[in-house]
Amino acid sequence: MDTDAVSAAMVEAGWQSVRDDGRVRAELLAAAYAEPRLRQLFPWTGMMELHFSRCTEPRWTWDIPYVQPDADGGYRVSGPDRGETVGFAATAQDAVAMVVQRLPAGCGPAFVGTPEELAAHEAATRRLGGG
Repeated sequence: MDTDAVSAAMVEAGWQSVRDDGRVRAELLAAAYAEPRLRQLFPWTGMMELHFSRCTEPRWTWDIPYVQPDADGGYRVSGPDRGETVGFAATAQDAVAMVVQRLPAGCGPAFVGTPEELAAHEAATRRLGGG
């Protein structure tokens, strides 16, 4: 199986796991999954938040904003750093759009491996003139 197929299978399993754990609002999961640029990233949850990683293995990357529910029924988009608030969104679709606007250049599909392996791969690619 090629690397792209492995990545796609791992990412899809991640999305299924996030759906099954029930910690994130269904409408947010549906909106994020409907967005192709987010669907190719590895999803993970924490404290009812939906995060996106550029790699498939933990510790996952922290260079993409994440979405958390707001008390009024809307959403807060934060990050990538914990203390950084991007803004508030009334709908899941608006929150997803805010995340997509802030994706790092060349983001996706998810790299099979850890953040450290991803960084080494990106450094090697730069050295070889591939990016």
